[in-house]
Amino acid sequence: MRILVCGASGQVGHELVDRAAAYGLEALGMTREQLDITDGAQISRLIDQLEPGMIVNAAAYTHVDNAETHREKAYAVNRDGAARLAEAARRAAIPLLHISTDYVFSGEARVPYREGDEVAPTGVYGASKLAGETAIQAALDEHLILRTSWVYGAHGHNFVKTMLRLGRQRNSLSVVADQFGCPTQAGSIAEVLLQLARRYAEQGRLAWGLYHYSGRSPCSWFDFAVEIFRQAQAKGLLSRQPQVSPITTGQYPTPARRPVWSVLDCSRFETTFGIDTRDWHDDLSVVLDALAREEAGVASGLVQPSQA
Repeated sequence: MRILVCGASGQVGHELVDRAAAYGLEALGMTREQLDITDGAQISRLIDQLEPGMIVNAAAYTHVDNAETHREKAYAVNRDGAARLAEAARRAAIPLLHISTDYVFSGEARVPYREGDEVAPTGVYGASKLAGETAIQAALDEHLILRTSWVYGAHGHNFVKTMLRLGRQRNSLSVVADQFGCPTQAGSIAEVLLQLARRYAEQGRLAWGLYHYSGRSPCSWFDFAVEIFRQAQAKGLLSRQPQVSPITTGQYPTPARRPVWSVLDCSRFETTFGIDTRDWHDDLSVVLDALAREEAGVASGLVQPSQA
């Protein structure tokens, strides 16, 4: 089966395209330059031309702080783009798998969020992603929305790669210690989506709806940074670990308010599909190994460096 992957240059989109063949699927990866998901006519023409059996939407406006001052752009991609894809999927009689976010919640809870819990985004990014969820649910029955959190990987911009860069530049740094979530590897998100796509290709159906999927076991950004540096030094990516000091959210103000609590309850996903979440410590090791191999290849002149 062919799957149309929107947002192919992003963290999850890149992994979807890279891993699809291993699941017996043909990924038709489209970058932002190749497909404007806010253009319904362009989407329809592409579907007519390529005849995919499913759309997987990994495209999003993810600049959380910039969204506060670029509201129209955030809504155009995260709400209207999702709506256009759902409408095109309905006309073509194919399903849509869509990635959403923990930012739809207020972050004021202290127990893991379930799918039916009250949504109350605190910023434009979360509000626009929630509007996209609503648009998909209204337009298309055969949809699967996967909320996730704290995405990182070997490709693209993310917290892990930022910490590695800062760890090489500085002897000490401060990291927020009062925000909690579950780091989730982009490759793991891609793999569960591909597993679901393969099931649909084989069975012609899925348990459609809204689900949570993230790495297993919560931590703070401070905890995450400390573990990144510990593993990175052990793998030779850092010559020494910088001193990491915990700070509060109030000591690190940002234009957009971050959820203090971003822990997702993934039991519905695990029970429904029989797919377990993965421990983020193990997934972090996988990503750091990939980065170490890439750096070794760059040093030898055998490969080109990926996007930093």
